[in-house]
Amino acid sequence: MADGSGGGPGAPGPASLSARAREAVLQRIVDRRYAQGARLVEREVAEELSMSRVPVREALRALVAEGLLELLPHSGVRVRRLEHADVEHLYEVWEPLAVQASRLAARAAAAGDTRGPAGLRATLRQAESAAASDEGTREVAAHTAFHEGVVAMSGNPLLVRTMEQLSWQLRLLFGMREEPAHMRAQHAEMYRHICAGDAEAAAASTLLHVRDSRAVALRSLFGDT
Repeated sequence: MADGSGGGPGAPGPASLSARAREAVLQRIVDRRYAQGARLVEREVAEELSMSRVPVREALRALVAEGLLELLPHSGVRVRRLEHADVEHLYEVWEPLAVQASRLAARAAAAGDTRGPAGLRATLRQAESAAASDEGTREVAAHTAFHEGVVAMSGNPLLVRTMEQLSWQLRLLFGMREEPAHMRAQHAEMYRHICAGDAEAAAASTLLHVRDSRAVALRSLFGDT
């Protein structure tokens, strides 16, 4: 097992090792290799990631603080189960941010931004390709990248930083729910309005999409009708 403590020229420092460990654990939670409720043992995670236990310990502590893991009395941590209220709270925060991001992205397109729309188009193509190949993990990544691209287009650094705090929770949620074809079609409609520079149509289509997404998530996870 790699020591992970650094020391050689160009070796990653402790902070970067902890960040790498955090990203690796997050990805395993998102793609459900670490299922909800699964107990994570620091030593086993360190061996799986070929790292020493120190950066893994720091990564697990960070994820506890972020609410994705929870402490178990005297026995480490486990992947936190998403409760109905968790999903409701996430959508309550995400909805206004997503709507405003689309509004600002459309204004950016109207002002001449061409790189942003090109990136969005690429993520839509990736999502369609993944859906056609029944590659759920790749489709989730493409859908997440689409929303992140809209936020990046907004040009508002505070909005970008705020959405970064929700990014992994959204990825986890997207990975757990079903993704009907009409949801993909809604992304395409959002894209058309953003590219047309129609800020209010982009905002309205995003509001519809987020509310539909909430309904799909609650139905997929909890059987809500």
